[in-house]
Amino acid sequence: MSVTGGLKAAAQRRAAPRWRWISANVAAAFAAIARRPRTTARPAWRTVTGVVVAGALVAVALAVAMAVIDGAVAEAAKHTPGWLRVAAATVTDFGKSGWFLWPSGLVLVAIAGLASPALPRVARSVLAALAVRVAFLFMAVAIPGLFSAVVKRLIGRARPSVGEHADPFLYGHFVWRPDYASLPSGHATTAFAAAIAIGLIWPRLRAVMLAYAAVIALSRVLLVTHYVSDVIAGAVVGTVGALLVRDWFAARRLGFVIDADGGVRALPGPSWARIKRVARRLLAP
Repeated sequence: MSVTGGLKAAAQRRAAPRWRWISANVAAAFAAIARRPRTTARPAWRTVTGVVVAGALVAVALAVAMAVIDGAVAEAAKHTPGWLRVAAATVTDFGKSGWFLWPSGLVLVAIAGLASPALPRVARSVLAALAVRVAFLFMAVAIPGLFSAVVKRLIGRARPSVGEHADPFLYGHFVWRPDYASLPSGHATTAFAAAIAIGLIWPRLRAVMLAYAAVIALSRVLLVTHYVSDVIAGAVVGTVGALLVRDWFAARRLGFVIDADGGVRALPGPSWARIKRVARRLLAP
């Protein structure tokens, strides 16, 4: 291709209708996430021995909680002070997935609309790197949350508020009713998935996010909407789900990478200073 032809093609791409390059951005994003893995390395935490041991520990914890803890804690929660229940009711809604999915989804839509071919290459690279991390957060919260929403209705465990006395072993499998959708806790799933995902992207926020997840899980027990074992199961689903999404991204070198020893680490992202410079350029009149 001649230099003149290349310049002409570039000019045509810049002049393309907005909808065309927005759709191209969306298609490219889906293609990147769905492409074949770029490595055969396996994350160390997913070894057969590790999975079996961790699964056994979780199973034992859930069994002990169901047999010994759930009923007593649920009955005690019915008599908690009014102010504590009001506080729990205030914070518990922050465990809904919408607090993470709506903002991250809107950011992805905005990036798709702003990443014009006319932008300098550096600006487009910054937007692409930001989109990868926001897409990871979206999927790390959405996928475990969807799994939890379906499985809890198939399991059909009654909530502690069903009946005169809490019965941890009351089930109505496949009834698909809200009062029989206790295990696992959806709020705990979302809170721990978000805590793990955000902690992986921004390690400095890890402690704060884990504290947030613990408070959300506690609020579900205090409000007598879930048993202790429900929030334990939700924490496991959210944590494992977020890590599996991270591994999917890492296998494709999208925001993360799997090292030869099985460790998974985040790739360096754009600095806040660079993001702000790109934002100022995009918002400039």
